[in-house]
Amino acid sequence: MLERLNQAMEYIEQHLDQRIEVAELARIAVTSEYHFRRLFSALAGIPLSEYIRRRRLTVAGAQVLAGEETLLDVATRYGYGSGEAFARAFRSVHGVGPGEARRTGAALRSQSRMSFRLIVEGSSDMRYRVVEKEEFRVVGRKARVPLVHEGMNPAIVAFIRGIDRETVQRMEGLSDQGPRGIVNVSDNLAGSREEGTELDYYHGVVSGAAAPEDMQVLTVPAGTWAVFESSGAFPQTLQYLWRDVFTQWFPSNPYRSRPGPEISSTRLSQDGTHADAELWIPVERVTG
Repeated sequence: MLERLNQAMEYIEQHLDQRIEVAELARIAVTSEYHFRRLFSALAGIPLSEYIRRRRLTVAGAQVLAGEETLLDVATRYGYGSGEAFARAFRSVHGVGPGEARRTGAALRSQSRMSFRLIVEGSSDMRYRVVEKEEFRVVGRKARVPLVHEGMNPAIVAFIRGIDRETVQRMEGLSDQGPRGIVNVSDNLAGSREEGTELDYYHGVVSGAAAPEDMQVLTVPAGTWAVFESSGAFPQTLQYLWRDVFTQWFPSNPYRSRPGPEISSTRLSQDGTHADAELWIPVERVTG
């Protein structure tokens, strides 16, 4: 899998001055567009579209400083319809406009070319099972929140704090199937997975019971799920579980992620220092 992923990275390098379709990258990697975006984001730490943008502007920056072409020619080569659009994008990455960079020979920022290799450390305690689950519902409270790649998500923290204890207890009483108890559900996230992209966040339970009128319902179709368990220090065990799934498990197993909600649950120790975490990822088996 990683060899094919690196072939896709080489394709990006050879086509920075052309339109790059995710469908073609997924074809090279022999996977789906959805899974390619997810896997790249987990391995690289940034969304695919942002990586391509930074690489283009890194290469364009070298050509701006070389001074062999007009700024408009450089802008057009890398897909910008006007000098103004190119200048805005250039400044967002390099902190200086292309004209000023050329006049002053300013130091520019560089996005290094990426390649991937698998390092197996064997230091994590991650257990998994693959289950077939019939259609189910998530019942609880819903909010539209921005995606945050690192650290706590302030919008989610504020949303959860705004749910009173009585409502949480009513939710807990509706939990009647796995994953049990209060769960955190992310759904309806744009494929780019860029920082700030909005998603539907549910704080609720998996239930077959009738939903109270003051709660929202997410109906989840039947399908295959990979269920991962991890235990360790909080919050590290929860922060690293999702990453380890995509960087360690997927490259070594005949499955890929498919569109659908991601479900997680966390059980904290009384002193709040230890957590048992469980993560449900919708998957499909890769054939051939």
